[in-house]
Amino acid sequence: MTLKPDPHCRGAVITLLFHSTSHNLRPMPICRRPRRSLRRLLLAVGLAGALQAAPVGEFEQSTDIGKITVAGSAEFLPATRQYRLTGSGLNMWAKEDAFHFLHKKLSGDLSFTMDVAWPEPSKEPHRKACALVRATLDADSPYVDVAVHGDGLIELQYRKVKGGETYGIRTPILAPATVKLERDADVFTVSVAKKGGPFQPVGALSLALPDPVYVGLGVSAHNSKNRETALLSHVVLTNRVALPTEKRVRETTLETLVVATGERRLVYRDRSLFEAPNWSRDGKHLLINRAGGIWTLPVTGGEPQRLDTGIAQKCNNDHGLSFDGRWLAISSNEGKDGSKIYVVPSTGGTARLVTPTGPSYWHGWSPDGATLAYCARRNGNFDIYTVPAAGGPETRLTTADGLDDGCEYTADGTKLYFNSERTGVMQLWRMNPDGSQQEQVTTDPNFGDWFPHPSPDGKWLAFLSFDKSVKGHPANQNVTLRLMPLAGGKPKVIATLFGGQGTINVPSWSPDSTQIAFVSYRHVLP
Repeated sequence: MTLKPDPHCRGAVITLLFHSTSHNLRPMPICRRPRRSLRRLLLAVGLAGALQAAPVGEFEQSTDIGKITVAGSAEFLPATRQYRLTGSGLNMWAKEDAFHFLHKKLSGDLSFTMDVAWPEPSKEPHRKACALVRATLDADSPYVDVAVHGDGLIELQYRKVKGGETYGIRTPILAPATVKLERDADVFTVSVAKKGGPFQPVGALSLALPDPVYVGLGVSAHNSKNRETALLSHVVLTNRVALPTEKRVRETTLETLVVATGERRLVYRDRSLFEAPNWSRDGKHLLINRAGGIWTLPVTGGEPQRLDTGIAQKCNNDHGLSFDGRWLAISSNEGKDGSKIYVVPSTGGTARLVTPTGPSYWHGWSPDGATLAYCARRNGNFDIYTVPAAGGPETRLTTADGLDDGCEYTADGTKLYFNSERTGVMQLWRMNPDGSQQEQVTTDPNFGDWFPHPSPDGKWLAFLSFDKSVKGHPANQNVTLRLMPLAGGKPKVIATLFGGQGTINVPSWSPDSTQIAFVSYRHVLP
């Protein structure tokens, strides 16, 4: 087929000339008006892409991706600055996608926001409109998107490798809402805002996609025989210059998560490193460590205020409040032999040294406030120890080779939970407070599980999981927060983020056991 002008037809702009080795077909003139007739004819002969060679709004081209039998289309409405996108396709999921894609090529960081409406009724609740970033136009390309489904479900979707499975991170916030997809180096973040409200995080992950990438809008009908139309409003795509990670600034985000619903709320974000939130016993404040100090800030948001910790001025991310809320245990690198544990009043004041030997890293208070549990290196091995909070000789509870860490008491004081690599992969364990009856709690070899936190009501165990390939608990990793019944059961993911070291090292349950606080990271332009 070729396209050429036809001067003999009033208003005509093109003539379709079909060439075939077996047929000779006469030219067919097509007039400019009506335009819908032209589109319908092109769709009928499977040539809808010919209409989309020119730019559509701020995008360069649109095309069908994957196995498509009913062609899609894209249109920009200048009067309202909206995009009308129509697509078919079985789905955007599993190992390959089928959808209509309006896109352009970009390199570097970006921010992409939009609102989604469905102007036509449908019986397909899983039709979806997406703002997405893809490595290629192949059906099985790696990608990240924020998808708004026909039934209002909003989800971060991603495929890490070509031909790999697709994964999703859902938010309890339903459309109508404004969705945002951001790329900062290799970190992709999705946020959602209800009308008039602030953006709240959905999730984040690190995925290396080589520049340039394909960035744009997509619609999939979730039915290969039908087409679905989405009306996309307030589409804003901002592109920023790329910089290598070493020239970027670390940005830290403090969030709270409602365990029952999965809803996340951004409390504080700053271009500095802060870590390990604790929840105050009255539920009104959070404590974090930053720049060697301990800082407090309201759960509702605001600026952190530094707490007086006396001589302990090199505090790390191992700190927490006693069950009665009167005392704060902190770990601080004041001496030559590393971190040591101090106790200060929770309102600030004189720091009292509890463990004269280092390195020692605090992790738990006994419910009666009489004992501290901690991880310490002695004779070249890290084990779990306890010591009277008033000071005195320490007691070694674990003796296995390798690292034992992250020890924390249950609210009734009957068990100490901890993480251990004694089986070759970091897993969760528990024992009696005297170190007896040590037993394994998690067993999935695909995860390295760290920092078990029993909920104050004694029902749940929250913890941080790394991929099995990660050694230790470094920062800047794809991690998940997982939750399981304290009495035993299958863990479930409650949050996916880019974090690791400092995310949830210490107790971070709200006192009513309904929420968890944690931090995540990304590297942004200065």
